[in-house]
Amino acid sequence: MTGSDAATYGIDIGGTKLLALRLGGGATVRAASPRRREDVIAAIRNAVSGSEPVAIGVGVPGLVDTGGVLVSSPHLPGLAGTPLAALVREAWPDAAVWVGNDATAAAWAEAAAGAGRGASDVLTVTLGTGIGGGIVSGGRLQEGARRFAGEWGHMVVDPHGPPCPCGQRGCWERFASGDGLGRLAREAAYAGRLDLAGGDPEAVRGEHVTAAAAAGDAGALAVMQELAWWLALGLANLANIFDPEVIVLGGGLVDAGEVLVAPTREVFPRLVHAGDQRDRIRIVPAELGSGAGAVGAALLASAMPRSLC
Repeated sequence: MTGSDAATYGIDIGGTKLLALRLGGGATVRAASPRRREDVIAAIRNAVSGSEPVAIGVGVPGLVDTGGVLVSSPHLPGLAGTPLAALVREAWPDAAVWVGNDATAAAWAEAAAGAGRGASDVLTVTLGTGIGGGIVSGGRLQEGARRFAGEWGHMVVDPHGPPCPCGQRGCWERFASGDGLGRLAREAAYAGRLDLAGGDPEAVRGEHVTAAAAAGDAGALAVMQELAWWLALGLANLANIFDPEVIVLGGGLVDAGEVLVAPTREVFPRLVHAGDQRDRIRIVPAELGSGAGAVGAALLASAMPRSLC
């Protein structure tokens, strides 16, 4: 496909919302995510209407294998087992296609065009309801033998910790995610160290803490310090394995800003191996926001081979 009507699209199918954009400009499309496999192609077709796709990248929350099958997705259980790449190729046989994990796509976007640009070794850690991310090493995206890499939210940091929906106990995301922040805050409220949500500890949520911390509330700031310690612990573990130049923090939790990022930077050198002897690893907030997954999917699709027509 050639000509001015050809376009590269990136689509991020989230747990509730679909976001699509055209690489290089054009309107951004937002819609409800498809919940059943028979609705996937119709949803993508609606998102890319207007220009014939020369390349289509699709990011989804979950494990996507080497054949482009969504093996597992806690947020989109109705799509588990869907051969997404095959369906997209069938609908657009002349387009280059990339289908993979949404956090992996976001990691590539931040490394190529966002907060990690200019570095060849970048880890991106997405902090939302859970924790995901992606690895760029030596300038190349590393997805692992089965493309399941980057699921470090399920790295166990306390084997006696709270249960995780994955079936383990003490996973990192139980302490350092948006859900983790809510849990830490409710524990502080029950202990009398935090007074939010009208004094009802069970009603306290992470967004209450971030708002109160931004306003200078001492109890909320203490909870953010605790969250930052757990976040830095996991980042130190990752740094000990991958030795990155840059760690990019993305996801909705990073909207808390310096009340989270600053204490994380402060404690990180004390937790990483030889922290006082090694070159500083930069810890920076993501730059591309909620569009990172779609941007990364589009960039990855544009690098894929395609049939010429």
